[in-house]
Amino acid sequence: MIANHATAQDFANWEAKAKAMTMAELLWSAQDARKAEQAMRGWNPIAEGRYSDEASTYGDEIRRRRARA
Repeated sequence: MIANHATAQDFANWEAKAKAMTMAELLWSAQDARKAEQAMRGWNPIAEGRYSDEASTYGDEIRRRRARA
């Protein structure tokens, strides 16, 4: 179970991971994190927030790539 808020290191790890992913992997991972976020809603707000942060990080990379295309 996730018990801690996302740290600066978590964001750095997600950003590095996102840069190495294909677009298909990014889309799937962002969608998966959003589903996990929804599953935690009303049950575990810390985990909900971490999954939201992770999905947002992947979404940022998706937007950057689409802007360059």
